[in-house]
Amino acid sequence: MLLGITMMDLYPDPSWNFVFGQASPRDRVGVYSFTRYDPRFYGQAPTADSRKLMLRRSCKVLAHETCHMFGIEHCVWFRCLMNGSSHLVESDARPLHLCPVDLRKLQWSTGFDVVERYRRLLNFHQKEGFEDEAQWLDKRLRFIAPHNWSRDMR
Repeated sequence: MLLGITMMDLYPDPSWNFVFGQASPRDRVGVYSFTRYDPRFYGQAPTADSRKLMLRRSCKVLAHETCHMFGIEHCVWFRCLMNGSSHLVESDARPLHLCPVDLRKLQWSTGFDVVERYRRLLNFHQKEGFEDEAQWLDKRLRFIAPHNWSRDMR
C-alpha cells in the first residue's frame, strides 16, 4: 500500500472537477489533497477552530480513500464514512465512522478486533475534541461489549 498526500488540487481527468482523493483498489495506492480543507483556500482567515476542522476533514478523506484501497466502494445503504461526496458540504456531513456493512468489509480485509478498534478511536476522538464521534463510539462500545466496557477502560 502506498499513500500520497499533497496540498495541490487533484484532477484525475481534464473533464473532471477536482477530487479530494483518489484510490486504486487494484494497485492499492491512493493520493489525497488537503488543499481545499484549509479555510485560507477560500480566502477565509484562520480561526481558533481551523486546526480541528482541518484535522477532521483530513481524517475523513484519509480513512475514506484508504477503505477504497481495500476494495470498499461508496456506501448507499447507511450514513457512513464511505458515502460519496462531490463538494465540501457533503464531505463535512458524513460521519467519521463506518456503517456495520463497511466495518465488516474492512474487518474481513484486515482482521482487526472491533472492540479494540473502537476503544482506540474513542481515545483519539476524545483527545482531538471530536465529541460527536466520541459519543457515538461510547454508545457502540456499550452496546457491543457491555460486560467488557467501563469508563475506567478508556
